[in-house]
Amino acid sequence: MSGDQLELHLPAPAVTGDTPLVPARMVNEFVYCPRLAYLMWTQSEWAETGDTVEGKRVHGRVDRPSAPLPAPETLDAADATVPDKIVSRSLTLSSQSLGVIARLDIAEAEDGIVTPVDYKRGRRPHVALGVYEPERIQVCLQALLLEENDYRVEEGAIYYAESRERVRIVLDEALRNAARAAVSELRLTVSQGRIPPPLQDSPKCPRCALVTVCLPDEVRSLSGSPLAPRTIATPADEALPLVVQSQYARIGKEGETLKIADEEKGDTRVRFIDISDVALFGNVSITTPALAALLEREIPVTFHSHGGWFRGVAHGVGHRNVEVRTAQYRMSFDEAACLRFAKELVAAKITNQRTMLRRNWRGTPEDRQAALDRLAAARKSAGDAATIVTLLGIEGDAAATYFRAFAGLIEPPADKAARDGDKLSTFRFDARNRRPPTDPVNAMLSLAYAMLTRHLTIMLASVGLDPYRGFYHAPRYGRPALALDIMEPFRPIVADSVVLSAINTGELGAGDFVVAATGTALTQAGRRRFVEAFERRLAQETTHPVFGYQLSMRRMLVVQARLLSRFLLGELAHYPHYLPR
Repeated sequence: MSGDQLELHLPAPAVTGDTPLVPARMVNEFVYCPRLAYLMWTQSEWAETGDTVEGKRVHGRVDRPSAPLPAPETLDAADATVPDKIVSRSLTLSSQSLGVIARLDIAEAEDGIVTPVDYKRGRRPHVALGVYEPERIQVCLQALLLEENDYRVEEGAIYYAESRERVRIVLDEALRNAARAAVSELRLTVSQGRIPPPLQDSPKCPRCALVTVCLPDEVRSLSGSPLAPRTIATPADEALPLVVQSQYARIGKEGETLKIADEEKGDTRVRFIDISDVALFGNVSITTPALAALLEREIPVTFHSHGGWFRGVAHGVGHRNVEVRTAQYRMSFDEAACLRFAKELVAAKITNQRTMLRRNWRGTPEDRQAALDRLAAARKSAGDAATIVTLLGIEGDAAATYFRAFAGLIEPPADKAARDGDKLSTFRFDARNRRPPTDPVNAMLSLAYAMLTRHLTIMLASVGLDPYRGFYHAPRYGRPALALDIMEPFRPIVADSVVLSAINTGELGAGDFVVAATGTALTQAGRRRFVEAFERRLAQETTHPVFGYQLSMRRMLVVQARLLSRFLLGELAHYPHYLPR
């Protein structure tokens, strides 16, 4: 089939009472980048940047509503009570026939003529018409709305705050037609539910507020583009998790901070802007005002048992992207699609288990090779599995092989010179066990998996996905099945690596555990150090194996969650798992 296909331009559907009116600002975004407008309006995506904050500051003065414009007939009449010049701020107008709604920064009325004035941050661009096309169309739509309301309009204007220049906008017929066409095309795109493709190698993308949501270079790269993705310009993680483990600590709100009252360590205050999420362990209590303030700021709060088991999460109204959740639910009821996804998921997990054995093996070469060969065979079998039940069996066999070899990855500093006879090491490991874990290694593995589940539950919800509806793990009450799905390939690379590092570097020792008949648990001090080690692992820089740029492991989890969204929405043929070398 030829790649040069003809396009049939259809009219947008008629505007009815249930049809939402298009904001003029979204039309501006659509002309600038159709994909950006779709993400912002249809999928409710947004990310604050320095530019957007500065834009809000510039609009701060004009966004304060003032007296409305007088009626059109009053302006046209020779009325001595009407001032020579009227300035109305933050004026909202709409039109059912145009299908548009807009809030005008300023509407100036003088001599019976009204001029819409839009405020922009920055300097006037040096282009032929003095203003970029998207901004001209936005002002033109404001003028059309004024005319729909019977006001006389001859021109528009844009005021640039940084250069303090006002640029006149000529409202000719060509601009009016372009504005109407842009509205129609945006409404048609939204009604058909088709997200526009990302721009290709565009200079607009790197500074876009939604570049980490859109992933333009990544989507095109995974779709066959020969261009290497540009590095995502993400700032440092200024907001970080707040983990409270001191038993009987009480968290309250004090101004713009959380106050943590601890009988042993005294009071600690943490600003809300420095907190990405909050994790509470055991008997920590939180006041209603503090919890309400966190939820209002969309800062999730996770609750854990004293030993670290993930109990649940509280968050605000959540992400409003219904489109991606609809796609997620649709696939979750497609058994064939779930099986395909699950086979790739298990194969990725086994691949990363082999990577951990290759990187960290401390035993004999023969045992290492035998374990690698068995895992390679399991990975091949996973790709041939005909049912989920068969796949579960293959995954279980691979896990047994991996954990039988796990002892060959452990060699704490004290054990190197202190092995004599039948003396048991503190970190002796025979097999994986849990609920409760019976030895220090299993206690750390369980806590690491609980922490990873917590992080992925938060991140999946933050991108609009439902963490509780998965494709491989069966849905059960209170079980974040999708988080457990996506977590599988990350278990060895993140959780297991933290455990090995804590043991082999001597960060944790025998004194950091309490061993009893009911199981083994970390002491409060040991758990604090382990959680710190886990968070350090998430902060470590790593190279994305597909895209080649560097980012923190914490950002890597977010990128993978975004790529999952793009896959579910049909933009990617396959979900690219994280498979480091």
